[in-house]
Amino acid sequence: MTADELKHTITQGLPCQHITLEGDGRHWYATIVSAEFEGCRLIKRHQKVYATLGEKIKTDEVHALSMKTFTPAEWAQQAEA
Repeated sequence: MTADELKHTITQGLPCQHITLEGDGRHWYATIVSAEFEGCRLIKRHQKVYATLGEKIKTDEVHALSMKTFTPAEWAQQAEA
């Protein structure tokens, strides 16, 4: 799987204001900004992202996804820091 394919998969299931991906095709690191994360605890945010992967995570097409998740307001604070 390429970064573009993974990005497309995630953004099809989760509206993202920003997403960056780095990885080797199986192990990925993502930074994801979405308004869908408003009011969600960290585990719920990750569950929302994993839900977009569906069978890809179950069949090991995406072996590992490490992520940082932000709301748009949190992301704006990161930019100011």
